[in-house]
Amino acid sequence: MASSTGNWAKAQIFHPLSSYSSSSIVDLGFSPTSISWKKQQPNKTKSNNTNIIHSALQSPSVLHFPKQPYQHPLSPREDTSENVQPKTHHQPQKQPQWSLLQRAAAVALDMAESALVSRELQHPLPKTADPRVQISGNFAPVPEQPVKQSLPVTGAIPSCISGVYLRNGANPLLEPVAGHHFFDGDGMVHAVTIDNGNASYACRFTETQRLLQEKELGRPVFPKAIGELHGHSGIARLLLFYARGLFGLVDHKQGTGVANAGLVYFNNRLLAMSEDDLPYQVRITSSGDLETVGRYNFDDQLKSTMIAHPKIDPFSKELFALSYDVVQKPYLKYFRFLPDGKKSPDVEIPLSVPTMMHDFAITENFVVIPDQQVVFKLQEMITGGSPVIYDKNKKSRFGILSKNASDSKDIIWVESPDTFCFHLWNAWEEPESDEVVVIGSCMTPPDSIFNECEESLKSVLSEIRLNLKTGESSRRPIISESEQVNLEAGMVNRNRLGRKTRHAYLAIAEPWPKVSGLAKIDLFTGEIKKHIYGDNRYGGEPFFLPRDDICESAEDDGYILSFVHDEKTWKSELQIVNAMNLELEASIKLPSRVPYGFHGTFIDAKALVNQA
Repeated sequence: MASSTGNWAKAQIFHPLSSYSSSSIVDLGFSPTSISWKKQQPNKTKSNNTNIIHSALQSPSVLHFPKQPYQHPLSPREDTSENVQPKTHHQPQKQPQWSLLQRAAAVALDMAESALVSRELQHPLPKTADPRVQISGNFAPVPEQPVKQSLPVTGAIPSCISGVYLRNGANPLLEPVAGHHFFDGDGMVHAVTIDNGNASYACRFTETQRLLQEKELGRPVFPKAIGELHGHSGIARLLLFYARGLFGLVDHKQGTGVANAGLVYFNNRLLAMSEDDLPYQVRITSSGDLETVGRYNFDDQLKSTMIAHPKIDPFSKELFALSYDVVQKPYLKYFRFLPDGKKSPDVEIPLSVPTMMHDFAITENFVVIPDQQVVFKLQEMITGGSPVIYDKNKKSRFGILSKNASDSKDIIWVESPDTFCFHLWNAWEEPESDEVVVIGSCMTPPDSIFNECEESLKSVLSEIRLNLKTGESSRRPIISESEQVNLEAGMVNRNRLGRKTRHAYLAIAEPWPKVSGLAKIDLFTGEIKKHIYGDNRYGGEPFFLPRDDICESAEDDGYILSFVHDEKTWKSELQIVNAMNLELEASIKLPSRVPYGFHGTFIDAKALVNQA
């Protein structure tokens, strides 16, 4: 993965969990020539004062800015026996020569960007785009960490756990020069390898084409989908990027994504994903380190982006996915992959407007597609607004489509008024009532993650029933009002995905958007049991790991894994909690801080043997 360059921020903050990056805004159509700029240091805003800043969600955060930037430690990696082609960017690079025209263009565009930034800084940034709010505290980036073996363990790691726990997250390599949303950061994967009760840790950037180009240039130049692309300045940034492409100063032909959101292990490949690009394949070495293989298009079968939450059916072993476009029709496509990686033809899903499609669900026979009220309207930038908006006049609905469909003519749409679920935890069929049951966390206000909002965000675990015969729907909170808490990020037993499940394991996102503990919820009775991390200790997505792959065993027979950070000691650990009684079984002390992040997966040691 990318070798480290200077890092720049150690401060305190928080931000919502989940992943999102908007689809590619424009196809710039410029030459793929890659030219390096002379490195320039971005303007740095520093302060020796302590400022109190209130987030968009009305929770205070005290920021502490460093007096000087710190340097990443060098992260040499050992030789491995695996067949990984050496990365040319790990070697000293010869700076390409610019033509006179390119040098002149670079100077002119730099001046234009400096003027744009100066103008932006004359007005306060919204808190959803202020880097002082979005990436401080344990949301601040960390340097890469080479493999550290024989980590201290408190308690005993269960003998059935053998493999690698991995979690993705946003970790900007370079200091933002203007607006920045937490979701805009470069992807970094954190890996804990467990073998016979011993544990090791490493973290590496996923070497996206975006990261490699910006690292070479020494500054961020790719537009940030949420933090920068709003209003007239967002249009100006797109034009600057377009101009740099025309002169061969940057190249977007190999993708603009950050790969910071989801992780999936499919067809013997670990894929890091964000919905603005193709997946990136990451290889786990025999020592527990990580290597980026590159963008992965499934042997040239995948021609479009793929969302960060594909679903693997635990019985058929197929992978199901969506791809959305914010510029041109079709705005949404559905496809699947057989276990051997063979892709189905795309199924175009008819939508009248481009809609944010962050997640979806599967059942035994269907895919469940949410068409909700958070949409993309690029024309809003012309009037000074955000292109991601909540359209209160649009009706939320769910599309039910056969998994094996070759077209969308038989899709059944069921309206579910005022429903917005950023994540869907599971869905199943109940044929006796002609219903599909969907379990998700309903979020209000729907767009508060992306746009500044005075109203406090709520995320209510809900059961949504969709009647395929009558076209009617119902929705109810699963937990009683007296016990209601914000629940976001988590999962059900993945061995039973798409089938009726009793338990869900979700993050207690309070005080929002920090995660103070994890909850085990009985989806039938609404009973909630909690494991709280303790004073000034916060975590992230709880990952449920079944004890084995035998579905006859109890549904909750397994363990819950989660990174936890102590904001008093500034230390991080991986906790392993017994899912049946929520007692802490083991805690693995990590050698460096793990920022709050997004989604993870676990790869069993047996599955790694056949890694591609």
